[in-house]
Amino acid sequence: MFSLKSVSALCGMAFPLALSLSPAFAASTAYPLVINNCGVELTFEKAPQRAVTLGQNSAEILLLLGVEDQMVGTAFWPSEVLPELAEANGKVKRLSQEIPTLESILAERPDFVAAQLAHLLGPESKVAKREDFANLGINSYLSPTLCTANHNSGDVHGARAEMWNMDQLYQEIDELSQIFDVADRGQALIADFKAREAAIRARVSTQANGLSYAFWFSSPSPEADAYLGGKNGSSGFIADLLGGHNVIQTEVEWPTVSWEGIMAANPDVIVVGEVALTRGWELDKAENKIAFLKADPAISHLEAVKQGHIVTMDAQAMNPTIRTLYGAEQVAAQLEELGLLK
Repeated sequence: MFSLKSVSALCGMAFPLALSLSPAFAASTAYPLVINNCGVELTFEKAPQRAVTLGQNSAEILLLLGVEDQMVGTAFWPSEVLPELAEANGKVKRLSQEIPTLESILAERPDFVAAQLAHLLGPESKVAKREDFANLGINSYLSPTLCTANHNSGDVHGARAEMWNMDQLYQEIDELSQIFDVADRGQALIADFKAREAAIRARVSTQANGLSYAFWFSSPSPEADAYLGGKNGSSGFIADLLGGHNVIQTEVEWPTVSWEGIMAANPDVIVVGEVALTRGWELDKAENKIAFLKADPAISHLEAVKQGHIVTMDAQAMNPTIRTLYGAEQVAAQLEELGLLK
């Protein structure tokens, strides 16, 4: 399994904080600031001073923007914080590793709540709804990624009619940087991500074009269907970024697929996720996934398995987050070692 540091070395890239970048020119925020977020108009009279983040991506964006001193709580972390953010993250109270209660959030007297996922702050959320905070005069912000997903699909993460792309992440970074009056840091961070995205596309040769990918997040057991990334989620984006496509063609963000279906799809490359903070599923671990693929009497005959075209990636990158780009860099580095990007 590649660490982020090893990927950085392989790719010849650094992963600097926004604060260490040469900031692009951006004007200070003129308050009151009005933002339309997923159909809700938000008005900010000043930068938040007591922010709570629900979801790792929301937290890591604010940490990358360097506003940890204005964060009083965070919750729902499926993986470890990015190494370069560990010190800043240590200053922020962890309300819960998993889903928090509304009471634990309100106990921190927040003046702003940012959420990554619909089940943390969506219409059907069992944690809280936006109106719960609005009634208390607290602005809440949903990731723009959620605004473009159809949550009537039966999947908690929704379905996508069109492929997710980094523009939605850039919008989120830009809007949060304006809200916190650090627009210069936001623009610098966006510029860094855009350069890294362009660098990956530049490394992809015609040999990689047309490669098909299956992105396996996890399974509760070897006998169970596998949770795979859908075609229009961040997994599909990574495949497209690498010049290929996702073999899973459903618009559902996180479909469960039988191994018979995966074998019929016959991907050229299998990307297995490393779920860092597990729920106790043995197949959360990438090494266990790989052992299963190689040992199963039927699945081991997949061409990708026989050819050793199995790569690992931080499973969090299979969600539309800042981790998606890190994951693409992880996969690209391993594909180069396999000779599939040359």
